[in-house]
Amino acid sequence: MGPAAERGHDLRWAQGVQIGNHNIQTNIFSSAVTFTASLPVGWPVRVGAVPALADCYQDRVEASSLFQVVAAGDSPTTHVLSGLGGVGKTQLAAAHARARSDVDLLVWTLATSRDAILSGYAQAAAQLGHQPAGDTEAAAQWFLTWLQAEAERSWLIVLDDLAEPTDLQGLWPDGPRGLTVVTTRRSDAVLMGSGRQRVDVGLFTSGQSRTYLSAKLGTDPPGERMREADELATELGHLPLALAQAAAFMLDRGDTCARYRTRLADRRRRLAELFPSDALADDYRATVAATWSISIDAADALQPPGLARPVLELLSILDPNGVPTAILRTDVAVAYATHRSATSPREPQDLTDALHHLARLSLVTLDPGGAAAGVRVHGLVQRAVIEQLDPEQLDVLHEIATGALLTIWPDVERDAQLGQVLRSNVTTLMARAGLNVWHSLAQTLRWRTGLSLQAWGLVRPAIRHWEQVASDACQHLGPDHPYTLAARGNAAACRLEAGDPRGASEALEKLLDDYSRVLGPDHSNTLTTRSHLADCRGHVGDLAGAVGAFEQLLDDCSRVLGPDDPGTLVARGNLAYWTGEAGNPLGAIEVFEPLLADCLRVLGPDHPHTHTARVNLARCYSQTGNVARSAAMEEQALADLLRDLGPDNPETFLLRHNIAWSRGQAGDRVAAADAFQQLLADCLRMLGPDHPFTFQVRQSVANLRGDAGDPAGAVVAMAELVEDRVRVQGADHVDTLVCRYRHARLRADGRDLAGAETALTELLADLERVLGGEHPHTLGIRGDLAGVHGDAGDPAAAVAELHHLLADTERALGSDHPETLRTRFNLARWLADSGDRAGAAEAFQQLLSDYVRVLGPDHSATLSIRVNLAKLRGTAGDPAYAVDAFEQLLAARVRLLGPDHHETLATRLLLAGFRGKAGDHAGAARAFEELAADMIRVLGTDNPDTLFAGQGAIYWRHGASRP
Repeated sequence: MGPAAERGHDLRWAQGVQIGNHNIQTNIFSSAVTFTASLPVGWPVRVGAVPALADCYQDRVEASSLFQVVAAGDSPTTHVLSGLGGVGKTQLAAAHARARSDVDLLVWTLATSRDAILSGYAQAAAQLGHQPAGDTEAAAQWFLTWLQAEAERSWLIVLDDLAEPTDLQGLWPDGPRGLTVVTTRRSDAVLMGSGRQRVDVGLFTSGQSRTYLSAKLGTDPPGERMREADELATELGHLPLALAQAAAFMLDRGDTCARYRTRLADRRRRLAELFPSDALADDYRATVAATWSISIDAADALQPPGLARPVLELLSILDPNGVPTAILRTDVAVAYATHRSATSPREPQDLTDALHHLARLSLVTLDPGGAAAGVRVHGLVQRAVIEQLDPEQLDVLHEIATGALLTIWPDVERDAQLGQVLRSNVTTLMARAGLNVWHSLAQTLRWRTGLSLQAWGLVRPAIRHWEQVASDACQHLGPDHPYTLAARGNAAACRLEAGDPRGASEALEKLLDDYSRVLGPDHSNTLTTRSHLADCRGHVGDLAGAVGAFEQLLDDCSRVLGPDDPGTLVARGNLAYWTGEAGNPLGAIEVFEPLLADCLRVLGPDHPHTHTARVNLARCYSQTGNVARSAAMEEQALADLLRDLGPDNPETFLLRHNIAWSRGQAGDRVAAADAFQQLLADCLRMLGPDHPFTFQVRQSVANLRGDAGDPAGAVVAMAELVEDRVRVQGADHVDTLVCRYRHARLRADGRDLAGAETALTELLADLERVLGGEHPHTLGIRGDLAGVHGDAGDPAAAVAELHHLLADTERALGSDHPETLRTRFNLARWLADSGDRAGAAEAFQQLLSDYVRVLGPDHSATLSIRVNLAKLRGTAGDPAYAVDAFEQLLAARVRLLGPDHHETLATRLLLAGFRGKAGDHAGAARAFEELAADMIRVLGTDNPDTLFAGQGAIYWRHGASRP
């Protein structure tokens, strides 16, 4: 029985680096993801910057309800602070957060968009030891699961300024020891649910207004400043924001409440004359407009004069929850402020000074400890500023803000929080700019935003972003505009990243038609789209189609780009990769060998393309059975990666995994186990327990336990991994399905045939639903089910099922597809077990010819066929044939694997046995004795195969004549 029959259909992904995203214009090879090393968690954990409390903060009855629920330790566990702008919702939440020194975990994050919420959760996950590594949504789900599962740690999560309640769908925090506080202007019914309570936050009471003004202004001289304080508070509507601005102005100017009332009345008359239509009072706009107008005149008069107003104008069209102060140091911002102030050229420090004047008069709030050293501007203040600007001034501001954001956006994003802040500012700016987003700088900014989403693993938000960009571009620029077409391509690429190759294929087919029509068949964008589409064909299981598509693409790239262009080299790499995936590793080697030489010549030894070509070539040698050469190349590649990328780079991790796997395949399970355990420890340290690669290493460890003779332990480990994959990746994710398959196989290997049959039957139904009935994985599971039925004692049923499966597989995949060949192998095996030895021998002989033609004479599967055919004919009465066949096999094993490889030793064991059956008892005894000595040296004295070899020597030396 060969390895193919024992494993059945193995869904394990390729053991090697795939040549990745197939972008002909740039880097087509798989791009590296930057991982940040995690440190041991130091409690308490604080995530995000809690806003500072306002001077003379007023304790309010709304705040007491938060402490009451904490003291009660009972539901509701979520409080939604709802109210108009300017009433102090964020201040109430900040006061509670600052008072909760008792909690182990405190998270303060903006909730202005789903992106902002996910980014905040991912940051919390990172500080808890989980590294998102580019998969922000998975990290967010890990964090929510941690909250539910953690019974020892108390926590408080504040979601500030929730703009759209649906953004929290599936993201509501919940857990046994936590409290969630949400601040929002919304009062939708959807915000209320089990365990949630709405707290309506209103205006100050008259007593709170007087207390605030008294505390802020003081009483020196006694009573003078506070004269007419109650009347002023009433005229300001007891709005905390307006009271804060008025008090800051009075304190700065030494004014009294009575004099400020006079200023306020005068300013309101002037604003009514200037803006007669501004009669709306929603959110106290008129009140805030008046207090802002008084304060901005005062700020603008401070040194350096004339700059406070343009600085506030620029800040007012960006995110009210945080604008990076770095934009004030950009050339475009300085030029704008200089122009608006009509003075001599200014310096960035002048704008910074003006910013501090704005803070001094309570028009902005500086947040130096927050994301990107930000500045907050209340939405009501922003609206008051914007409503006093004419359309032409706003157009200029939109361009200035766009240019400033592009200037401060780092080329390589290393700070997830800064990325989220920048994207939030883009969202605000685009919403306020309207049709003005279609100037060239704004298009570039939206493009940069989409790339940022992809860089941080926000694949689903990225899909929505690119589809929206494409829709807007189609409307304003036209369906054939390059910007429209490129945005559609990015949306399709994100669908592939999100695990939807069918959806990506449909989108790319339409895009390819449009590119070919608009730009022509040889344009680089057309070639790029063909590359993405070919890759999708491989991912949906059409391996032959992927190979054919890349063959045609390579011809065109060579003609259009030239043989040494990186795009052409990458097309060759993709062709080689999918050739190997389609079951032709020899064909892949024929492409990879000269490709590696050309990469070395054109790109140099340290280029990522060169590394990738070397690793893929090593993998192909392993597939063809040349494990020794594969191992040598992998070790060389590892040394190069350690030198160029360091020990903790993901490419290095992947190669270490492949080397450990190869050691296990070579029979050195002790070394493989050690290598996997070291790699697992590094993955847990660098990537966290729920990273997909950590899961893959755990899966390989479990498989190795099964191969090493511990099927029960392997089954338990794989079952735990299935649960974790379902929790993190979802039940229908391909990795989860693969893991369920491996779990079922391990159960079958452990002789739990009933459990394996149930698991495979359930998995088959899910694969048919998710991948379709003709996908190679689906067909492979049917082959495994047939094998389980045969192992359960019904080989005739297995034969009948495999006959039906073979017809379906040949129709769906073709006669030379690896799945078709595997099905024929298993059919031949069960024909033998059912008693049809002649039929089995004929099937194996035909199969051997096809394996040699398709995979080559040295492929491990081809050698396995030869083993099965030799054993079948030898046990059927032709031991001389078996001796001759195993002698040839032994020469091939020694040549490919070396004399001490476990497959070489196993071949010697079979050869010695058939020599005895062929009548050469003395030769068999000598062979067993020599083999036992070598096995003692290689495997140890207690190894079962060593003991068996010793028993064989005794048998053929002394007992062969006994019955």
